[in-house]
Amino acid sequence: MTDIARTRLVNQQIAHSTLNSPEEVVSHMGAIQAQDYAGAKWAVGLRLPGSTDAGIERALADRDIVRTWAIRGTLHFVAAKDVRWLLALVAPVIIRKNARRYRELGLEERTLTQSCEVLLEALQGGGLLDRRSLRKILEEKGIDTEGQRFAYMLQRASLEGHICQTGMRGNNPLFVALGEHFRDDRLVTRDDGLTELAKRYFASHGPATLGDFTWWSGLPAADARAGLEANKEELTRIVTGGLSYWCSRTIPEPGKNPSKMVLLPGFDEYFLGYRDHGATLDVMKAKNLVLKNGIIPPAILINGRIAGTWMRTIRKGKVVLAASPFTPFLSGEHDEFAAAARRYGEFLELPVEWD
Repeated sequence: MTDIARTRLVNQQIAHSTLNSPEEVVSHMGAIQAQDYAGAKWAVGLRLPGSTDAGIERALADRDIVRTWAIRGTLHFVAAKDVRWLLALVAPVIIRKNARRYRELGLEERTLTQSCEVLLEALQGGGLLDRRSLRKILEEKGIDTEGQRFAYMLQRASLEGHICQTGMRGNNPLFVALGEHFRDDRLVTRDDGLTELAKRYFASHGPATLGDFTWWSGLPAADARAGLEANKEELTRIVTGGLSYWCSRTIPEPGKNPSKMVLLPGFDEYFLGYRDHGATLDVMKAKNLVLKNGIIPPAILINGRIAGTWMRTIRKGKVVLAASPFTPFLSGEHDEFAAAARRYGEFLELPVEWD
């Protein structure tokens, strides 16, 4: 395993976790990609030994963490205490980038303003409504929600800091008014927010390049560079392969006998948190990890390198896992997969089988 991969495993809290709650995990990572809701919960659980899916749900219900459109305009878990300064930093960039799509959908600013007002009004007073109910309310107000218009209305209201998600009802996201539940009186300037986001990124994702941070954050290149420059005195530079990687000066030691094999969820930060994947994935095998429509499946990690994919099926009160390694498992790796499968079953609190 390369030093880059080993250090990322530690900094991402995969090889050894020093954190004690879902909120701490999400805050440490800056944000965790969460368009795959079940996978995102496992992304937190993977970094929090002894945690369960039900425990992550409680953290959402208790509003310690939220699910909202944030980094790159995609759904992420964000610590509730961080959501306001993070949105203040990234939302203006996302809204500007959306301008063309707004025009294509016929979403004028007055329509977006009106939809934000309607959504906020519906949720004020402690309201908790699901996606389907909010759509009905908009339509009753005469607002067209056809096609992707509704999704962009929800995203815009979230980016503006009016609403956010706290969990799911079945497959239907639940929304609350952000201002009523997540007050933050800290005065954080944009420069402060940029410095903080870069600090967390390189602490949790490092070693990483400036290009990686620019890609992950979705910020303009000049802003990303300014964030890195503001933290350079606290970072270590590693030069390898002609590239400069940055990470915290202090790196926790991995725990005793860390697992060689890890089952990553789809869209995990260990893969999606970087523009360049050369340190963790053979480029000839990258095509096996990205399916059509941009779907990134759950991945098998062996000694820090992505070595295959896996899938789960839940039926009759148990979870069944199937492995698809890029090359056949070596001696001992079947046992490693079994151990990783058992850990996932413990997280779901379900009996587990594997093949």
